[in-house]
Amino acid sequence: MLQSEDFRAVFSHTRFKVSCRHFLMLAIPNEKGEARLGVVVAKKNIPGAVQRNRVKRLIRENFRRRKEQLSGTDLVVLARKGAHAPGNVAINHRLNALWDDLLKKMRAAGDTDRQESP
Repeated sequence: MLQSEDFRAVFSHTRFKVSCRHFLMLAIPNEKGEARLGVVVAKKNIPGAVQRNRVKRLIRENFRRRKEQLSGTDLVVLARKGAHAPGNVAINHRLNALWDDLLKKMRAAGDTDRQESP
């Protein structure tokens, strides 16, 4: 997602929310039939540009692996303070757990006919 209106829609009409100590994921269904991702990594939470970019890259890579399962959803992932502290493997593990939790909530709400993870 690139438009501020898209982000605003997710923030104001959040239907599904999952979080952990380092990340918050917000989601709403969309009519586009494909999953769209917005990433928010504030300089206040992760001061170094290199670390902010690493966290954003890891979020995008992790999303690409789950994109098919999340079709028809607009998502915003917010990095919280200290999200850069764990290593790449730990960050990927946390993100995978959050995607799983989000998919469970969406299935429980009957909002989707998404496929199970392989």
